[in-house]
Amino acid sequence: MNKKLLGIIDATNYHEDLQELLTHRSMAALPFGGRYRIIDFVLSNMVNSGMNSVAIFPKLQYRSLMDHLGSGKNWGLNRKRDGLFFFPCPQCEYDHKRIGSFHHFAANLDFFHRSTQEYSLITNCFTVFNMDFRPLLEWHIQSGCDITTVHDKNGKALDIYLVKTSLLMELVQTRNETRYTCMEDVVNDPDPLFVTCHYKYNGYAEVVDSIQSYFKTSMDLLKPAIWTRLFLKDWPILTKVKDEPPAKYTRESTVQNSMVANGCTINGNVENSIISRGVQIGKGAVIRNCIIMQKCQIGENSLLDSVILDKDVKIEAGTVLTGTPRFPYVVPKGRVQGALMKS
Repeated sequence: MNKKLLGIIDATNYHEDLQELLTHRSMAALPFGGRYRIIDFVLSNMVNSGMNSVAIFPKLQYRSLMDHLGSGKNWGLNRKRDGLFFFPCPQCEYDHKRIGSFHHFAANLDFFHRSTQEYSLITNCFTVFNMDFRPLLEWHIQSGCDITTVHDKNGKALDIYLVKTSLLMELVQTRNETRYTCMEDVVNDPDPLFVTCHYKYNGYAEVVDSIQSYFKTSMDLLKPAIWTRLFLKDWPILTKVKDEPPAKYTRESTVQNSMVANGCTINGNVENSIISRGVQIGKGAVIRNCIIMQKCQIGENSLLDSVILDKDVKIEAGTVLTGTPRFPYVVPKGRVQGALMKS
């Protein structure tokens, strides 16, 4: 398997509906589930499927992404042969809503020439799923198709494309003649030059492309039926390891149906929420239906309901912030929110 399939993750994507959370980071580096970044899902799927060579193509705001992934050690990709590769291209033109810019690939065509994998898997970075790509590869080979796209159980395209590496290089090199700019152009051509097949994936898969979908997909993690389908013992979702002490719960605290990461101190009441690493929650504070990112500080007797706090936010004592599941209240990274700023 490791000699057959090359992983290609498009990390250039930008969704305007997530703008409040993407000011300081790329889409791929969006925190998720208390201790993960959203790219961890597709990257872990690739590694678990036996893929030893993965190329990531970012464009803007990729410092936090590179800091998170590093050399790829936590995914077993820090190796002498193959491994993890970054190919940023700030000057490349691209459509940030479509996957796999041929112009971006063309700027790094020598990488594809050096690759030994016969097939390439091109994916987005913002789908939350847990998929074994090995059956997909076998199905593609047996079908005899030129390109295979992956769809969810409802028939929605997941922006995942499987193609021979040689054909991908041909598409990149002939893009000026064919006018194809990405894989979506190829598969949606009304007068197709290549045979495209559709592979149905029946597992859990959610595309995060807005504040609403981010909030809903995050809250879904608190449902045991979804958690057990997404986080499997023999198919782990890998992430950057951080050595932090266990969460501390005082006698005044209560926690119900929530995920609390390491390094937190909980003095208040947490219900149906996701609390990331290093969060401090004061006495008498009530946190309901919230996503609290890393190292936030929540003052005493505060009330937060349906709120997303980005990293390093400070909520002063007595502050009340409320949103709804459809329109959660979002506080940007590093903001200080006081009691006089009630929503």
